[in-house]
Amino acid sequence: MSRIGVLVVDDSVVVRRMVSEALSADPALEVLGTAPNGQVALNKLDQLAPDCVVLDIDMPVMDGLETLRRIRISRPHLPVVMFSTLTERGASATLDALALGASDYLPKPAHVANAPEAIAVVRAQLAPKIVALCGRPFAPRLAPAAAGEAVPAPAASGQGRVDVVVIGASTGGPGALERILPALPADLPVPVLVVQHMPPMFTRLMAERLDKHCALDVREAAHGSVIQPGQVLIAPGDRHLTIARREVHVYVKLTADPPENFCRPAVDPLFRSAAEVYGPGTLALVLTGMGNDGRRGSAAVYSRHGRVLAQDAASSTVWGMPGAVVGAGLADRVLPLDQMADVLLAAVADGRSDFRPPAPRTDRPLAAGGQP
Repeated sequence: MSRIGVLVVDDSVVVRRMVSEALSADPALEVLGTAPNGQVALNKLDQLAPDCVVLDIDMPVMDGLETLRRIRISRPHLPVVMFSTLTERGASATLDALALGASDYLPKPAHVANAPEAIAVVRAQLAPKIVALCGRPFAPRLAPAAAGEAVPAPAASGQGRVDVVVIGASTGGPGALERILPALPADLPVPVLVVQHMPPMFTRLMAERLDKHCALDVREAAHGSVIQPGQVLIAPGDRHLTIARREVHVYVKLTADPPENFCRPAVDPLFRSAAEVYGPGTLALVLTGMGNDGRRGSAAVYSRHGRVLAQDAASSTVWGMPGAVVGAGLADRVLPLDQMADVLLAAVADGRSDFRPPAPRTDRPLAAGGQP
């Protein structure tokens, strides 16, 4: 199998060299060339025909956002990974890039002691993203199935009404959430809890952006807050989002417990705690993402007779997380992204005479860049 060709675009010669060295050490990857700005990168696209572009945001002549806009016009499906600084400005620009159709992102290494350490960090984090986005087989550090782990018995038919919606996503998740959450009405009678694999600050900014476009109240989850219907809570970066019941109220419990599936926040802790608190009233959505986070949590939901919806392969940026759930036999339904909100609303309306969901929409536009 031929290696995946990568074009590295960054105005810093040091960064270009670091990324090139990191990626060249992976036998699945080949750095075809580099560019110091977006204009040079666009000129090299036809010449090099890369399979993936690693793109900085702050550059002279033509910055990363304008470069991405132009790439998406001529190459709507070319994987592009944004490589930005871990600052509030960098995080905000990265979210802009994801809205424009960037495939994924990686913050530049911070607080590393030396160049070899930075190269090792970039290789460990960036190479798997590129391989997954280019659709090649890859065996990353997936959490293995526990000894004796088995698929639970099928959930019983005639499930009760939905009392909570929990959502897990990773690569491609911000775009998927921007398709689902704005379609939910202000009178949604259940809370929605979301784990999106993102570092601190990114999750807060993502919640603020979603809040501007949603009828529901979207915010980053705060420890100890009472969960309310009609509210969307986003897990903060570097904290697991779980829930617990205290008398008649259900409240948020954020923890710094060890990462699960190499992630914090991770989807599994949220799904497990939702299954414990709400049992058959849990509706879990597993959206696009690398790895298998959400598989064990979905097993907990399924075993308590809750429902699990998984995004299909065709509409996923990476069919890792939903694919793991489907492969384990845990998905009640496998759906394209553009049907997910309508099925969610129909499930919430089932058994409720006081909630009528809006009519299914057929005009939801694709995300920027033509990505589903």
